[in-house]
Amino acid sequence: MITLGFLGTGWIGRNRMEAMLGTGEAKAVAICDSNPETAAQAQELAPDAEIVGSFDELLACEPDGVVIATPSALHAAQCVRAFEAGAAVFCQKPLGRNAVEVEAVLAAAESANRLLGVDLSYRHTAAMQAIRERVRAGEVGELFAADLTFHNAYGPQSEWFWDPQLSGGGSLIDLGVHLVDLALWIFDFPDVVDASATLLRDGRAVGKHEVEDYAAATLTLANGVHVRIACSWNLNAGRDAVIEASFYGTRGGAQMRNEGGSFFDLSADLFKGRSSERVASPPDDWSRRAAVEWVRNLSSAEGFFGSTTGLLETARALDRLYGR
Repeated sequence: MITLGFLGTGWIGRNRMEAMLGTGEAKAVAICDSNPETAAQAQELAPDAEIVGSFDELLACEPDGVVIATPSALHAAQCVRAFEAGAAVFCQKPLGRNAVEVEAVLAAAESANRLLGVDLSYRHTAAMQAIRERVRAGEVGELFAADLTFHNAYGPQSEWFWDPQLSGGGSLIDLGVHLVDLALWIFDFPDVVDASATLLRDGRAVGKHEVEDYAAATLTLANGVHVRIACSWNLNAGRDAVIEASFYGTRGGAQMRNEGGSFFDLSADLFKGRSSERVASPPDDWSRRAAVEWVRNLSSAEGFFGSTTGLLETARALDRLYGR
């Protein structure tokens, strides 16, 4: 039984906490949140866990792993401190606001030989797993193009999302991180040879001290694939969300998409000419799989080399799209 400390217990923190404890392989020993109400809600899931007043107090409990669900600006420094204290880490995305922060976290994890997991949950959907398997089997031929979209008809409720110093960017780093990650992950993270983006706020070019609520980006990969990405907050999309990842090759195509505007119901189809074949359908309880996998890897004493792959490559691609 591994022991865990939970830092940040808002909705997503509690959701991942419930999933991790539900494996039967982990128990919570410490909970830390700046909001006493959300900390108390988390303690309902783990009555034996201690609510502590600071990250230092949490680390003093010597958990095997720390689960981080705090504002983005805090992720990198908190991860590094956890590794220095000898704990493994599971962190919400993005791991850092830029590649420099991500590189520092990876260096700390490797130095401590501790497991690092990042909640890039769309990799774990049955839809994307089915598409990746068929792409690797050559069923769509040589891929040459990919179109990925994540439009959210809602926007962030927390003010820190709108502060570039705290968030590292807007919809592109919040939602687009999943799209960039999928586009690179499906090809085992090839080099990005060219990148450009248009960033808008309320329909105009984003200002110096603003973050974007709409982004349109292109990536050219070293394997010759051309990637187009679009993502947004508060878009007039006619539904809760538009989530799609389409891949086009010389013999066919493949697409993951959300059903009926749902954030959770995802399907996948293979295309040949004008025909399609369904290869994955909802229901699929995918959103917690990254967290569960991390717990099981930690229980198996996985060290640094069992960590989530491709984190630095995705961060570098996002930096190029932001012109950093």
